[in-house]
Order: sequence, then C-alpha cells, then structure tokens
Amino acid sequence: MPSVMGLLEERERAARQRVEVLQAELREAEAAWERLVIARETVGQVLAEPGDRRQAPVAVADDRPVTVAGAVRGSLVPVWRDGLEAVVLAPDYRRIMEILSRLADGAMDCRQLAVALGLQPVPAKVEGVRSKAKRLVARGWLAEQNPGMFSVPVSRGGGS
Repeated sequence: MPSVMGLLEERERAARQRVEVLQAELREAEAAWERLVIARETVGQVLAEPGDRRQAPVAVADDRPVTVAGAVRGSLVPVWRDGLEAVVLAPDYRRIMEILSRLADGAMDCRQLAVALGLQPVPAKVEGVRSKAKRLVARGWLAEQNPGMFSVPVSRGGGS
C-alpha cells in the first residue's frame, strides 16, 4: 500500500506541471493580445493621418470650384449633385460605379456585379454588394429601375 505522503507528492507534482502548462499558454495569449492591440493602434493612427489622399477638384451647385480629398475605405457616400465625380467615393463604391458606367445601356444585378468585382457569387459577398449598390441608389449615384437591377442614371451618360 502506497504511503499518504507519496500520494500527496505525486499529486503536487502533477498540479505543478499543470500550472506550468497554463502559465505558458497564458504568456502566449498575452503576447497575441499585445500584438493585436499594437496592430489596432497602428491602423487607427494610419487612418487618422491625412496621408497621400488624392485631391480632386469638384464643382458645387453654384459652379464654385472646391477641393475635396479623395475618399478612403470607410468614408461616407455623399449625395450626388451636378459636378460631383466618382473620385469622392470610397474604393469599393468607385469600382461599382466604374463597372456600371462601362455598360452601354443595360443594368446589372448584384450577383453579376459581385462577379465583375472579382468576388465569389456566394450569398455573403452578393449581399455586401447589394448593400453598397442600395446605398448608391439612396444617395442618387445609381438608378434601380427594376428591383435588384442597378445602372447609372441615363441623364448622366456614364455618371463617373
């Protein structure tokens, strides 16, 4: 029959090994967390800087020229008005406008747009494109003559 002290020492040894394993996992998790915090802070700083945004002249309603910084990912979609060019749109929206502007006189649905953008035609990607296209319609950049069919308004003759 094993001694009580021997059994306790064995359990103590197993508990110590478990603590060492958990401490190693904790150090790894803390290091990963620190890298994520640094990455988030760095991205925040980069996005907060004016950077090398392109400047594009844009005419407002009274034909007075103004300079508008080129859009970056995450910018708001402005309401379209005469003289406003697609350069003020964020890159994803600009690409949608470019694709639809190249169409002679037709419209595209979101699945076709997703494929033209180089995305897989899976529901998640198609719905993302639909959301962007609907936002462009709401702000006057695109027209939706039939439900789900998007085009550049004919009055603009290409619109970008």
